[in-house]
Amino acid sequence: MQSKTSVIAMSALLLAGLTGCFAGGGQSAENGDGAGRIKLAMLQPPRSGLSPLSDDAFKLSRWQTAETLLVLDDLGEAEPALATGWQQVDQTSWRFTLRDGVEFHDGTALTSAEVVASLSAAAKASPKPRILDGVELTAQVDGSSGVIVRTATPDPLLPQRLSSPQLAVFAATAYKEGGVVDPVNAGTGPYRLVSVEGTSSARLDRFDGYWGEKAQADGVDVQFVPDGTARAAALRTGDADIVEAIPVGQVAQIDPALVHEVPMPRTNTLYLNTASGPFADPAVRAAARAAIDAGTIVDGVYEGRADKAAGLLGPALPWAADERGSEDYAANLATRVAATAVNGTPIRLGTFTDRAELPEVAVQLEQQLEAAGFTVEQDVREYQHIEADALAGKFDAFILSRATVLDSGDPVAYLYSDFSCAGSFNISQFCDPRVDDALAKAAGIPAGPERRAAIAAAESLILTRDAAIPLLHERVIQGESGRVRDVERDPRERALITGKTGFTSSTGFTSTPGAAG
Repeated sequence: MQSKTSVIAMSALLLAGLTGCFAGGGQSAENGDGAGRIKLAMLQPPRSGLSPLSDDAFKLSRWQTAETLLVLDDLGEAEPALATGWQQVDQTSWRFTLRDGVEFHDGTALTSAEVVASLSAAAKASPKPRILDGVELTAQVDGSSGVIVRTATPDPLLPQRLSSPQLAVFAATAYKEGGVVDPVNAGTGPYRLVSVEGTSSARLDRFDGYWGEKAQADGVDVQFVPDGTARAAALRTGDADIVEAIPVGQVAQIDPALVHEVPMPRTNTLYLNTASGPFADPAVRAAARAAIDAGTIVDGVYEGRADKAAGLLGPALPWAADERGSEDYAANLATRVAATAVNGTPIRLGTFTDRAELPEVAVQLEQQLEAAGFTVEQDVREYQHIEADALAGKFDAFILSRATVLDSGDPVAYLYSDFSCAGSFNISQFCDPRVDDALAKAAGIPAGPERRAAIAAAESLILTRDAAIPLLHERVIQGESGRVRDVERDPRERALITGKTGFTSSTGFTSTPGAAG
């Protein structure tokens, strides 16, 4: 175990490195001596070179450099963005009318050809973006300002699906050989991505050719800081203006005025490998479920800043709790198999360090599982070094913090991705025709009470099989210095810095759009 002194020393070194990357006092700017550049410390480095066809798309969205045809309002309803209007032509076809006067960051104009190329690249990618799991999508030009999007089967949520950052529209220059998509200087947002330094940093400048309201700040300097202690320290010392995901254990050391809790549609879940190893036996999975006390984890690791999970979908979806009260839901859970004695059964438990609480959760789970008779071996690494093994089924159990409505504002995409036979993020290696049928039914129903009931039915079937044990629903703790204003606090993790984000007048760094930038 590391001593307290060594931990403090390591944190100081990390903070020194972060400070060196940001110019001091909030004054890093275009030529190194101006004002008005936002300093952002982010949790996870890019996993796929900032490819918009991966989860890295959400970074591009949170930086407001890439845009989609539509966006979602607070209720999850579609609103105009690069498309100003849309209508359903028939059961499987929709027509979208594009906004006039949109310019890409490379100076080319947005036309229907670029939209079709972007959507087609996503549809043909291998692996597909998560938002297209179970969806066969094609797009075609319909005049200079119209696009027809078709799906192989009726998709009542297609407008919401097209709001996913993974379906952002880029200039033709972004698409390289071999399926590579490079977002540098190729988006349409109020900030232009100028450069990316591997997994360490990125730079964005205000784009004065933006079709909408110009950005308030001159630019954004991004640092990727996986160490939570270093991120928290950067906020305390003023070396970052905005900080993602402050660890719970660091909150007490920060001015409360700088800390903001954002309830998240994010569930901390223990995925069990249903295809091989000890958890291929449903009775052994039941024994793991019976052994776990999530309330202890909420109180001990999260210091009460989380909600104990009753299902996969948390309080950010307020209808979920009501649906669990149905007779059908209870009847499904009543068919769970009984737990068996495990008598020293060895299991390999994995998680990652990027979210500071997860290694502590692993320790708590190890103690609870061993008290029930399991023998636990832990494997904890940075996410970028462990994801492939998790997806390949090399763990018996894996702890993951998972967003449940990240893509379309609707949880069906998440459930498909994680629990359908063909799901692209199926850590549990789970396949059950009944669940696939339930998900297919839910996917075919328009938004509303009937769809919500179908989603709950699918959730109950997944829980009945103990493919995953939901532990808790997180609240992200976001840090904002007193220098900045109008930072987004978005439960969907799509927005963070917007065109309205800028500096308070008291700092002396308020930026005027059109100035240096």
